[in-house]
Amino acid sequence: MNKIPSHIIDEIMQTARIEEVIGSFVNLKRAGSNLKGLSPFTDEKTPSFVVSPAKQIFKCFSTGKGGTVVSFLMEKEHFSYPEALKWLANKYNITIPVERESTAEELAILNERDSLYIINDFARNYFVNQMNESDEGKAIGLSYFEERGFRKDIIEKFQLGYCLNKGDDFTKASLEKGYKIEYLEKVGLVKTKDDRHFDFFRGRVMFPIHSVSGRVLGFGGRSLLNDKKIAKYFNSPESLIYNKSEILYGLYFAKGDIIKYDNCFLCEGYTDVISLYQVGLTNVVASSGTSLTKDQIKLIRRYTQNITILYDGDSAGIKASFRGIDLILEEGMNVKVVLFPDGEDPDSFAKKNSTSELESYVSKNTQDFISFKAAILLDESNDDPLKKAELIKDIIHSVSLIPNSITRSVYIQKISTLFGIEETIISNEVLKRRRAALSNQLNAPELKEIPIEKPEGHKNQSITTVEKKQNHFHEYELLRLMLKYGTLEITSTVADKEIVTSIIEFICHEITRDELSFENELYAKIFSVFLDGLSEKTLYTTSYFKRLEDQEIVQLVSDIESTEYEISPMWLSKYKIEVRTELDYLYELATEAIYHFKTKIIDQKIKAIQLELQKNESLNEEEMLFLLAEQMNYQRVKKVFTDKLGRIITE
Repeated sequence: MNKIPSHIIDEIMQTARIEEVIGSFVNLKRAGSNLKGLSPFTDEKTPSFVVSPAKQIFKCFSTGKGGTVVSFLMEKEHFSYPEALKWLANKYNITIPVERESTAEELAILNERDSLYIINDFARNYFVNQMNESDEGKAIGLSYFEERGFRKDIIEKFQLGYCLNKGDDFTKASLEKGYKIEYLEKVGLVKTKDDRHFDFFRGRVMFPIHSVSGRVLGFGGRSLLNDKKIAKYFNSPESLIYNKSEILYGLYFAKGDIIKYDNCFLCEGYTDVISLYQVGLTNVVASSGTSLTKDQIKLIRRYTQNITILYDGDSAGIKASFRGIDLILEEGMNVKVVLFPDGEDPDSFAKKNSTSELESYVSKNTQDFISFKAAILLDESNDDPLKKAELIKDIIHSVSLIPNSITRSVYIQKISTLFGIEETIISNEVLKRRRAALSNQLNAPELKEIPIEKPEGHKNQSITTVEKKQNHFHEYELLRLMLKYGTLEITSTVADKEIVTSIIEFICHEITRDELSFENELYAKIFSVFLDGLSEKTLYTTSYFKRLEDQEIVQLVSDIESTEYEISPMWLSKYKIEVRTELDYLYELATEAIYHFKTKIIDQKIKAIQLELQKNESLNEEEMLFLLAEQMNYQRVKKVFTDKLGRIITE
């Protein structure tokens, strides 16, 4: 992926309006100079999500997330940094130049891809228009959706349409628009037979299939005829832009709520998704009649680790779908199952029940995959011991696929309790299957050991902002002052001379002259950026840091800029109460922060000397005296700092 030039990034960040972008995801209301709404990242009743148009940042006080408009898109839409920038550039009509010349082959593919997207967009709009404007469309297509109980707003949201049953009506309209017949054929909208072109989806209601970002990749078309010789559903063929094994129907509409509720409901068909969405189960997607694939599971994993599969009550394919459960487990995800009553599917059940009844049923009938598989397979075993043994082996095989040892252990206990078998027997069988699988992967005849898995707590996890503040508070405070007030000038006195300098220069000088450094890796990184700026005679402001790709830096800068509450200007204008702010005593704040920072370092050095004196018994008299003298020097310096701190605090 070509790197986006820095001046283009600047233009994107200056042009994009965070309140406008986030406003399309969150219902924001004015709260002083800020905007407030319910968090899109978690369930909450009291709004704690704050957007600052002036600072162009957001802060979610429920989850701690914060940052710029780019950070929001990366968190909410799971974009990469370049993808978020390109999304914004497209929204605000900013051209991102190509840094190198594309080859003729690359340009051809790019042009073809764009052409296919354009054709699908045209088709989507055409089918929607025909359903709502033509007599045939209203009488057949629109009435079908209305009879299915779909509200007008839901029909519009999912962009449902109808292809007229006239043979080549869409084909003619497309050719008149100048679209190439070869591209129309590639996306499967037009078929050619004996030099005659005709509409592939003629006489069918249309379900556009969207990408994660909302582009139309293909279509599903349902026949309204009761002719068993005609397939009920036709789907677009695979093309340069459509690979059905990598797409989930409804994900474009559901992804936000999948993140919010940390769960994805998975069903089979288009109408299942739409009906469930209409009654409020909005974190739902469909595999569109295809067997669940690894790519589809990985797509869900971008938004949650939890999948709940919704099965039809009379589905003959339940047993065949066990493979999908195994794939989910193999990807390290959590899977649960809901089985609807006999004769019901998610679509029909949603239509017959209220939102609360549906939610109650799902809540009460959600079960883990072991209980589900056991119930299904035990019905087939008829108490036959051999069949029961095969059932247990089947469940053990599923558990052996789970990569996390703790999760495996929990399920091993579950199997032991359910079937009355000793845990050690099940554990050994799981271990044997894992060894066999690993041996096959490495093409080795046998492996003596399985690599030891690190416990969850041993993973490299990023330290939260709160922990960083607690562990390195004095470093944080210095950075806070530089980021918040860095370019503002203060006056200090050196050798009876008044020196005017910026907060950034003052703090950087005080730290570098004593050859000190920050311990916290993130803080040290930001401090080095300030130093680099000074070497180039530049004072970096928060706007510079918020444009960086490093989202950990962006998060910290946004945290420092964020505040949930503001001092009302009414205090002064109406009540004549003047409230002092940090701006009134910046020099004192900066000096105090520096002395605290240096005092902490001196404390660390004194403790290190004391530890050396206690532990090292082999020190000779001269070495001991040297260490004691060094300790006394540090204590003198510390007293000077504490005396100055006392004066600063009491003044």
